[in-house]
Amino acid sequence: MKILRTDPLRPDPQVVKTAAEVLRRGGIVAAPTETVYGLFADARSDAGCARVFKAKGRPPDNPLIVHVDSVEMATEVAEVPAELYEVLKRVWPGPLTLVLKSKGVVSRCVTAGLETVAVRAPAHPVPLAIIRELGAPIAGPSANKAGRPSPTAAEHVVEDLGGEVDVVVDGGPTFFGVESTIIDVTKRPPLLLRPGPFTVEELERFFGPIEVPPVARGLSEADVAVAPGMKYRHYAPDTPLVVVHFDLSAAAAALRSRGLRVAVLCAVGKCAEADAVLRLGDDIYEVAKNLYGALRELDRLSVDVGLVPAVEERGIGLAVMNRLRKAAGHREAFNLEDLLRYELG
Repeated sequence: MKILRTDPLRPDPQVVKTAAEVLRRGGIVAAPTETVYGLFADARSDAGCARVFKAKGRPPDNPLIVHVDSVEMATEVAEVPAELYEVLKRVWPGPLTLVLKSKGVVSRCVTAGLETVAVRAPAHPVPLAIIRELGAPIAGPSANKAGRPSPTAAEHVVEDLGGEVDVVVDGGPTFFGVESTIIDVTKRPPLLLRPGPFTVEELERFFGPIEVPPVARGLSEADVAVAPGMKYRHYAPDTPLVVVHFDLSAAAAALRSRGLRVAVLCAVGKCAEADAVLRLGDDIYEVAKNLYGALRELDRLSVDVGLVPAVEERGIGLAVMNRLRKAAGHREAFNLEDLLRYELG
């Protein structure tokens, strides 16, 4: 495994060339996007895609996202409705993925055999430069072991994947810290599949009313994954985590009185005395950016359980709650009785 460092805003041409050459011969490359680090293969390569799934330990029915450098490249791999063409020119590059009808150009491995394909143009100079150097779209999920918190720094990639990746492009920390928003525009109205930095409020300015099903709020799992994040365990630390909707101090005190060592993940002004404290931030965007790093840090603490306060499900807060519910294995406590019924420690 090579680790190649570069300025994220002005990517080193030699680093970009090396990454593209690895992808061209069927290799896999981890690189930053504005959301999280991705684990990429040439989207046309069956061999490269298979390596991504193997390295990540990803179930084969969980499709990848195809990353393009433009709306024009998107039309090469997917059927883009005419009425969306100008809309995409306004929202891309950006943290927004669209599920569209596939043209069958990318590997069937990438689409998990589905007739649809998830596509986005990332708003980060590094993957855009790699795509342009390769002259083709790249496909990938987040660059972590399946089920683990997503990587927001190169060291997270190395921690999870080690020597299983050919090249890790270290472009520093990512900006948003949670994965892209995904909407299915083959449905009417468009269906939110995964919330992210591109909020529902912003989506509706461009796409009209958006349907938000329980799976998008992290309240249930999909039977069929037409996009990442809809099925299977995601974002989870090994340490049990509970999302707390009532007084955080009371929750921490109740568990500590029963002999449990408790870590509190402080967020949006809510904190409590505990055996360990991890500060996510008071601003919801700061919370999103720091969330996965804190979940990784939780596993390095000698505690029995982590507690994190619920946040308002508005704006990027919807994405944060989606990730928290999945990271907690759907453990949510609305009162002490709820909390104490979980088998913790």
